[in-house]
Amino acid sequence: MKYACELKRSTYMALWFILLTFPIMVVKVNTIENVIVWRWINVAGIGVGAFVLSFFWQLYLRKKITSQQTALEKASILNRLIENPKIHRPALFIVGIFALIFPFVFSHYQVNIMTTALIYVMLGLGLNIEVGLAGLLDLGYVAFYAVGAYSYALLNYHFGLGFWTLLPVCALLAAFFGILVGFPVLRLRGDYLAIVTLAFAEILRLILENWNDFSFGPSGISNIPRPGFFGMNLTLEQSAIYMYFLLLALCGLTIFVTYRLQHSRIGRAWVALREDELACQATGIDKTKAKLTAFALGAMWAGIAGVLFAAKTTFINPASFTFMESAMILSIVVLGGMGSIPGIILAALAIILLPEYLRVFSDYRMILFGAVLIIMMIFRPGGLMADRRKQYEFHRSDINNKS
Repeated sequence: MKYACELKRSTYMALWFILLTFPIMVVKVNTIENVIVWRWINVAGIGVGAFVLSFFWQLYLRKKITSQQTALEKASILNRLIENPKIHRPALFIVGIFALIFPFVFSHYQVNIMTTALIYVMLGLGLNIEVGLAGLLDLGYVAFYAVGAYSYALLNYHFGLGFWTLLPVCALLAAFFGILVGFPVLRLRGDYLAIVTLAFAEILRLILENWNDFSFGPSGISNIPRPGFFGMNLTLEQSAIYMYFLLLALCGLTIFVTYRLQHSRIGRAWVALREDELACQATGIDKTKAKLTAFALGAMWAGIAGVLFAAKTTFINPASFTFMESAMILSIVVLGGMGSIPGIILAALAIILLPEYLRVFSDYRMILFGAVLIIMMIFRPGGLMADRRKQYEFHRSDINNKS
């Protein structure tokens, strides 16, 4: 049979989805009458839907493998938009206009959610330096995020320093902690590096949670001042709009700096370090300097994001800096595409905004959110917009034209 293999795989996929969702979609406990309601109709819907989607996806993969297309035709639509200036320049202009009018068109709640998403954009771009470019798997990135937030809160509380004074100070403190973590792990890579960085983040969180005299313990720090604007007294809504534009500007600065770093000499050294550490060292690259620079710069952006988070929420406690935050930021980098700046921006917006806009599905929104991530990693493991290396082609006609 022509499609026997696709039918078999689609059947297995449907059975797997039925088994996975059975406890949630089929079994329902009625606590009032103390009975169990079996919703068998959901089994048919899940099975048929999974089978049809899987079958058509298998046909698509077969067609993709057998077709003889050029490299440009195989490129995704998003990559084409980036490579074609006639398309991406107007698109960027439209996105820029939308970003500028966003707080004046949407509600105060929407502005706050978008502000949070921009903070995660900055965190994702910072972690991309360590993981996406240098290949240093950091599972404790949230520690530098916490350093920035607590540095701003504590220095303001004890010394009364303002936001603009402390923003560069906290960034440098976070970079110092990045170097402090980087020195002991210079010889580590992969799983071992991930364990050490995770342990550092947990140690820092436990210190903040238990050292009451220093960090106020689980109670946290409240009444953290928002950034000032020439001494003006801003209302809550005006402050949210000001915070949004501030983050928009800092995200633009982050994108510019990370792009320049990625295409600089140190950026190429990071990529070489990620691909093969021994070959990188053999070419004369100082891997110690490259690793410490990656840790310092990645931690610096996390520290800036921590300051902005503390100023936005006006309250922080150790519960805001758990391992789940590190996992969320790492998911942004992996989902967007390792080393891809546009992909990380899209992934950060999707991961932060998607759960909020799925609230209409109530208890199922996180299930749908997780399912979307799983499907993306199965069918597009390179991320939303995988980073593409520059290719240099030699054409003999170029020599002839010059001569």
